[in-house]
Amino acid sequence: MLKNGEHFEPLGNGVEIIVSDLFHFSTDTILLADFAKPKLKSKAVDLGTGCGTIPLLWARNNRNMEINAVEIQAQGYDMALRSVEHNNIENIKLFNCDMKNLKGVLPFGYFDLVVCNPPYKEEGTGIKNPESEKLIARHQQNLSIDDITLTAKNLLQFGGRFCMCQRPERLVDVLSSMRKNDIEPKRLRFVQQRKNKNPKLFLVEGKRSSKPSSLIVEKTLFIEDEQGDFSQEMKEIYGAYKEAYYG
Repeated sequence: MLKNGEHFEPLGNGVEIIVSDLFHFSTDTILLADFAKPKLKSKAVDLGTGCGTIPLLWARNNRNMEINAVEIQAQGYDMALRSVEHNNIENIKLFNCDMKNLKGVLPFGYFDLVVCNPPYKEEGTGIKNPESEKLIARHQQNLSIDDITLTAKNLLQFGGRFCMCQRPERLVDVLSSMRKNDIEPKRLRFVQQRKNKNPKLFLVEGKRSSKPSSLIVEKTLFIEDEQGDFSQEMKEIYGAYKEAYYG
């Protein structure tokens, strides 16, 4: 089951995920999975799933929803596939393909939830990582924000939700792209490490073909309290697997 350099990480409720140095999950991934909060019988897609963290987090508590996950990199897809098989989960379907070319792979206008934890750096910025997997994961080497929002628009049914996370410096780009692709921003939440730090992340939700309305900016999510420990909200979000993952 495990290949060289891989190991299992617990996700709670007896679910384990295969991770490696190249493919693993972060706080951002867990926060996005929680922010999206799929309903019991949701039909959902995770774009750029990596090793499959978000689908596994959803499926550990909900075996009734329909979960689809897309990953372009063969290694990440293979790890996610083996994790799904290891946990005997039947409501996750994985696709090893480019999210920009999903016509005929997934039904358009069908899903009520699409999520994406995309590359954070624009092409031409930052120091490039020579390892191709990390390069694709960290830079928009093959993907733009417009590519992501257009794909989400195509997949979503009328009123369906699109949720993503990004760095604060990309906020204007994300909101503009969502509106351009008929996804109206509805909720926005900033994430800070602690109170004396600037936001490090934002979470945003939009709805397909919804009328423009006031954007709800939710209270800031603080990862740490004043003592440097997990905040109470983070403890609740991490739940059963926080101690196992962070020790």
